[in-house]
Amino acid sequence: MPQARWGKSPKTGDERRFLDGPQSRLVELRRLFRIFREFLRGFRKLHFLGPCVTIFGSARFPPGNRYYDLAREAGRLAAEAGFTVMTGGGPGIMEAANRGAWEAGGRSVGCNIELPHEQKPNDYLDLWVDFRYFFVRKVMLIKYSYGFLVFPGGFGTLDEIFEAATLIQTGKIPNFPLVLLGTEYWKDLIELLRDRMVTEGTIAAEDLDRLHLTDSPSEAMAIVEAYGHKVAGIALRPKPSVFLGERAPKARSAVSNRR
Repeated sequence: MPQARWGKSPKTGDERRFLDGPQSRLVELRRLFRIFREFLRGFRKLHFLGPCVTIFGSARFPPGNRYYDLAREAGRLAAEAGFTVMTGGGPGIMEAANRGAWEAGGRSVGCNIELPHEQKPNDYLDLWVDFRYFFVRKVMLIKYSYGFLVFPGGFGTLDEIFEAATLIQTGKIPNFPLVLLGTEYWKDLIELLRDRMVTEGTIAAEDLDRLHLTDSPSEAMAIVEAYGHKVAGIALRPKPSVFLGERAPKARSAVSNRR
């Protein structure tokens, strides 16, 4: 993605004003209602997905890239294990994971973010939700998952890794599996954590145990499945309420249903 696009605000400019210090009480109140509506929309649309695996990674890897192929395989394995595959809904690793789930006949979901360059949902989604605020989107990507698979990525992917790791470390969410795929790509990060941060005492040595490193999608899914079935227990999907106008997404039984 060209660096010239960096620093531009979304069309509304609301996110930038949101972080630009205090504003009038009326402006802040309106913004609170917009944030509330965004949370409500996400909760209503994603409530009936059942247990999810969230897959993170760069939007910049095209089809044919080795990480794209690995993510596609991970999406397939997750769907075959009975999980809904959730991603950020965009291209690259997100598309690959959604594609793998789609081709396996599983549920494939995206939480898309509105960006200046108009990131569009990929073509392998049964359901997607558009979000204006990154922090709302991150809540949705974490809230419904029993495990996180992380492929190589940039600032956004690092943010997602450490958001999940911090929530696990502080006990805000259970000790869900957090698996980094791509040992060569992530080795310098692991060395920084082990040789610098643990040595300086900014994290504990056992915090590194929260991160699993592998090149194998099947090994990654084995870690997630072991936790989901033996520790957490796979929760049943909630039943939708006709009274509240709720509907569960329909599962596909074959790849032929593809759009």
